[in-house]
Amino acid sequence: MTTPSAATPSTAPATGQPGPAPAPDGAPRGRGALGSVGLVLAGGISVQFGGALAVTLMPRAGALGVVTLRLLVAAVVLMVLCRPRLRGHSRTDWGTVIVFGVAMAAMNGLFYQSVARIPLGPAVTLEVLGPLALSVLASRRAVNLVWAALALAGVFLLGGGGGFSGLDPLGVAFALGAGAMWAAYIVFSARTGRRFPQADGLALAMAVAAVLFLPLGVIESGTRLVEPTTLALGAAVALLSSVLPYTLELLALRRLPASTFAILMSLEPALAATAGFLILDQALSAAEAAAIALVIAASMGAVRTQLGRVRPKGPKAERR
Repeated sequence: MTTPSAATPSTAPATGQPGPAPAPDGAPRGRGALGSVGLVLAGGISVQFGGALAVTLMPRAGALGVVTLRLLVAAVVLMVLCRPRLRGHSRTDWGTVIVFGVAMAAMNGLFYQSVARIPLGPAVTLEVLGPLALSVLASRRAVNLVWAALALAGVFLLGGGGGFSGLDPLGVAFALGAGAMWAAYIVFSARTGRRFPQADGLALAMAVAAVLFLPLGVIESGTRLVEPTTLALGAAVALLSSVLPYTLELLALRRLPASTFAILMSLEPALAATAGFLILDQALSAAEAAAIALVIAASMGAVRTQLGRVRPKGPKAERR
């Protein structure tokens, strides 16, 4: 996601590589818009099922150990696949990718500290407040405030009518901190996507995050990190929670504006609840089901509003 002043991607990254041409006013067009929405949804499903798998891994490796494995494996995979160029980038390019990596490391670390203390659904419910707040700040249309308010109502209903008092206060604080870092991740993911071709910037940022977190994981888990079963599960978490969703979101952020992407992120509590039910045997209550419906309605409304901005301009308008 971009900041309000940079909601429209530039037509070419700073490296000189050709980039995707944005739709007018930052709005995606036709099939390209629907494809971007599909990328975001696929990434959300992947990351939540990866998160549920990570919860089962924590007794083996600890919260910091799981984050270390996730970031390290993801960094190796992305660096091998993308083989990003290390030369020819400006100081601003490197500064952007480093901040992106720091935000990524902090977001993951805080979130896994949270789910080590509170259930997955409430943790994601609190975390998603970061992107929702960014949605309100980034939106340029009044109607998006309505969709954000509807999604926010669903988020609090999913958290038990807004009552989080029964949860570990430290776990709640970690989840809120993860939400703030998620908003920063969205902003710098978009900036990185404009400055680096393909997923090169993502690979470099993931390497930065892995290097920053490695000492923490070693201190907490030590040799447990290299046990075969732990490594295998950690690799699965990395692919589901980092490699696949971050790549899909980076591609989607080249087309989707800030407000639409942020409200789509409100689907995360619903996806987390589904993953918790299927993998962790966490059943849904009637209130949680109603909350999921509210969040989905808000997300669909935001997408329809954004797609409705597209209008053909004369006989030479591009067909999608």
